[in-house]
Amino acid sequence: MYPPELVKPMQEELTSVGFKELKSKDDVTQALSQKGTTLVLVNSVCGCAAANARPGAKMSIENAKSPDHLTTVFAGVDKEATDEARSQMVPFPPSSPSIALFKDGELVHMLERHHIEGRPAEMIADNLKSAYEEHC
Repeated sequence: MYPPELVKPMQEELTSVGFKELKSKDDVTQALSQKGTTLVLVNSVCGCAAANARPGAKMSIENAKSPDHLTTVFAGVDKEATDEARSQMVPFPPSSPSIALFKDGELVHMLERHHIEGRPAEMIADNLKSAYEEHC
């Protein structure tokens, strides 16, 4: 577990633009049972979350089409929620950070860590925007 004071700014980077933190298995189940599209960002303390995933996700929602619901779990902090979110991302192996788009509870688009690490935030945003155009 990471200290709350360490992760708070990383959480707020997403919650300040409308992402809802999911803290439990029930939170994840409820979020993914909603109609429409739900973005789930598995947040992390790593550098590629800070430089690529969070900024890319934030840029991506500045689009004509975007997900109905924005959510996040924090790896290493919200274990129960993270485990449940990852169980819904099968067949993709667990990775942090990662970003998944669900439509009516079904996984329709996935960015794993290897799609995020070393790529500029703009590229992440463009990838997500393409998924929104198709699914949202």
